[in-house]
Amino acid sequence: MASIMAGNEKVEIGEILPEELAQRLKRGAPPMILDVREPEEIALASFPGATHIPMGEVLSRAAELDPDRETVVVCHHGIRSAQVAMYLARLGFERISNLSGGIDLWSATVDPAVPRY
Repeated sequence: MASIMAGNEKVEIGEILPEELAQRLKRGAPPMILDVREPEEIALASFPGATHIPMGEVLSRAAELDPDRETVVVCHHGIRSAQVAMYLARLGFERISNLSGGIDLWSATVDPAVPRY
């Protein structure tokens, strides 16, 4: 769990390792994967089955997301996705997690067919 203070409110998000996410995806009933990278990054290395909303568009497109659905946020190394996950948690998303290490660690530990950049 990671947490920050947003005003007087403590906001928490989950952290999930690539191996854990891979196991969850194989078992079925997967969480929604929200990829917040830029289009040129997606073109280099896509995350299968992910919904793509660039980080800069999340504020204007948050209504497209279901706050009741478990969501894992993904970026290149896990820094931007952690910021987006914290933002969504402040909006009331209670089942939100960050992919630790991002797609880079996913490629290194789960799926080497995904190019590293």
